[in-house]
Amino acid sequence: MTAARTSPDRVDTQPADTRPAAPADGPLLEVAGLTKRFSGRTVLDGVDFRVHAGELVAFLGANGSGKSTTLKCVMGLAEPDGGSITLAGADLGSLRGRSLVRARSQAAMVFQKIHLVPRRTALENVCAGGLARLGPARSLAPALFPRDLKEEAMAALDRVGMADRALERVGRLSGGQQQRVAVARALCQRARVVLADEPVSALDPHAAEQVMGLLGELAHNENLAVAAVLHQPDLALRHADRAIGLLNGRIIFNGPVGGLTTDLQDTLYSPDRGDAS
Repeated sequence: MTAARTSPDRVDTQPADTRPAAPADGPLLEVAGLTKRFSGRTVLDGVDFRVHAGELVAFLGANGSGKSTTLKCVMGLAEPDGGSITLAGADLGSLRGRSLVRARSQAAMVFQKIHLVPRRTALENVCAGGLARLGPARSLAPALFPRDLKEEAMAALDRVGMADRALERVGRLSGGQQQRVAVARALCQRARVVLADEPVSALDPHAAEQVMGLLGELAHNENLAVAAVLHQPDLALRHADRAIGLLNGRIIFNGPVGGLTTDLQDTLYSPDRGDAS
């Protein structure tokens, strides 16, 4: 695993005393015995893994292996049938209501289909990552966003190399640039865990390399825990610290990317694995 590094120009945008407590040497995300069934079909069958601060973990496997479903269970977009999820020290299964929402805010999701508002500027879209911290009245319109939120959003855009496009409408940006804005929004959310569900599948090879390089930098320089679902083992080999390979809802590999042999890749991506994930 690549050692975590401290960026000299890092802006700590969240006071330490507002962050949920987590063991200093423990994982920021820990999943144990995760199971999920859809229409009688087992999609996840006892999935166990950890993601620590300072590492980028790639989830690999064919369609239907359970990669995306795993991340959706963490974010509450799918309800697991069994197992436990611990996020930044908080057992999500034991929480309800606002406590659960607050705990889940420690994770941010970057999707394959980039969920940004095309008519809004990059800056306004990134500010949306911090709206949960505002009262309802101040969240209604960009003109009401406080100055400190805009400054934080600009810092996030600068971090992903998009500060010079801050006032441009997102709909005019390329796919790779939009994905960078989506990552900046996650930073503005002050998430400690970033989950990326096929973040480069719709991008050209150059943009894909840039986005994966950015996710690696966030893990290593910002000390975040980053998990990315990929269909390209070559990208995992170049950018990830560790890979988790799923086959039919079970983890068959969990280790450094150097262990992704050609035979293992062939096993993970063998045909006829289904079309759900």
